[in-house]
Amino acid sequence: MSIIKVEVRTPLGMLLTLPLEDVSSGYVISDIQGLDPVKAVLVSSTFANLDGAQYQTSRREPRNILMTLELKPDYINKTVRELRTNLYSFFSPKTEVYLRFFMTDGLTVNITGRVESFETALFTQEPKVDISLMCFDPDFLGLTPVVISHDTVSTLTEFTIDYEGSVPTGFLFTLNVDRSLSAFTIYQRPGDNIIRTFDFAASLVNLDVLKINSVKGNKYVTLTRTGTDSSLLYGKSPQSNWMELQPGENHMRVFATGAAVPFTITYTPRYGGL
Repeated sequence: MSIIKVEVRTPLGMLLTLPLEDVSSGYVISDIQGLDPVKAVLVSSTFANLDGAQYQTSRREPRNILMTLELKPDYINKTVRELRTNLYSFFSPKTEVYLRFFMTDGLTVNITGRVESFETALFTQEPKVDISLMCFDPDFLGLTPVVISHDTVSTLTEFTIDYEGSVPTGFLFTLNVDRSLSAFTIYQRPGDNIIRTFDFAASLVNLDVLKINSVKGNKYVTLTRTGTDSSLLYGKSPQSNWMELQPGENHMRVFATGAAVPFTITYTPRYGGL
C-alpha cells in the first residue's frame, strides 16, 4: 500500500492537490516522513528490593510529519517565486491545515496538523521546500463514520462489529427510546475475550433520545427530551469504564429487559500509521 495523492486544505477552504506522479501543478512530493506509528512514552516504577521495573501506563507522542516539496516551474505561467509564494498561503507557521492521504488500496484518511516550520533555500538550482507539521492527535481518521443499527435484547444474543482501524476508537451510542426503560447494560467482548460492561440506570420514557459518547476528549451522556438537552452522566455506573472498539472483531450486545429498543453505534476508524 502506498500513497498516490495528498490534499491540503486550510480552514478558509483553500485546496492544494499534490499528486505523486504529476508535475503539472509545479510541485512534486519527493519525501514524506512521520507516517509510521508514533513513539510511545512508557511510564514505570522501580522498587528497592525488585529487579527491573513495573509498568504503570503509556501514551503516544504527537505526530511530526516532515514533507519535502520540489518546485518545478515552467517559467512561463509559474516561476519559482510564484510557486513558493503560493505555498505560503497553506504552510505559514502556526497555520492549521488538514491533510488527506489517498492510498493505492482505496483507503483515504484525514489528519489535522499545525505548521511548525517552512524552510527553503532561495539560491539553488534545485529549489525545494521542507515543511514540518505537528499533529497533536497522532491518528489518521477515516473519512466516513460507520453507523451500526441494532436493538436491545433480553437474551445472550450478540452482534459483531468488525472494526477495520489499527488503534482503538471510541463511539457514539444513541438509544431511541420507544417505551419506559429504567436500566440497560452494554456488553463488549473483543478479541481477547475479556468482557467489558457499561451499566446505565435512569428513568427513560417514550420518545427520549439518549446519547453516550466514549470518544476521548469528548465523553458525555446526554438526554434529549421534548427538544431539550440535559446531562445524564449520573446514570453511568461509577464502576463502568468508557468503551472503545478494539481492532478486529468486537462482539456486542445491549441487554435490557422487556421489548427491544432500537439503537445505533457510530464510530470513525482510526489508523496509527500508513
